[in-house]
Amino acid sequence: METLRNRLARSYARSQRGMTLLEIMIVLAILAIVMGLLVGPAVLKRYAEAKVKTTKMKLALYANVAFPQWSSSHNDKACPDSLTDLNEYMNGNDKNDAIDSWGRPLKMLCGPSLPQNVKGGIGVVSLGEDGKEGTEDDLKSWE
Repeated sequence: METLRNRLARSYARSQRGMTLLEIMIVLAILAIVMGLLVGPAVLKRYAEAKVKTTKMKLALYANVAFPQWSSSHNDKACPDSLTDLNEYMNGNDKNDAIDSWGRPLKMLCGPSLPQNVKGGIGVVSLGEDGKEGTEDDLKSWE
């Protein structure tokens, strides 16, 4: 007959087998949910900030680098016909250069449409994330 000691040893050994695959998957699912709730919003916030910074840099490049170079080689004109005329003075002749990080075309202000506080002969505007003109998320090359 089996002794009490042997039965207890076998019972203890069975209880120490480890975690089942289902238990491991549940723990991983819980960890994924927690990480999604904590990390996801922070990543999305950084992504939105990166779009704003990228667009601001593009506006500054058009106004402060590309336009002066264009202007020096086009003494007969005060303003380019369109913003895409400045692309060759940016990063090449890519037609997509004149769009912001949200995929919308940038707006060029030159000549009579140029606000008085703009220095340098050209202003470039992005309508920002909402795509509406005159809202506080608009990005301007002179601000």
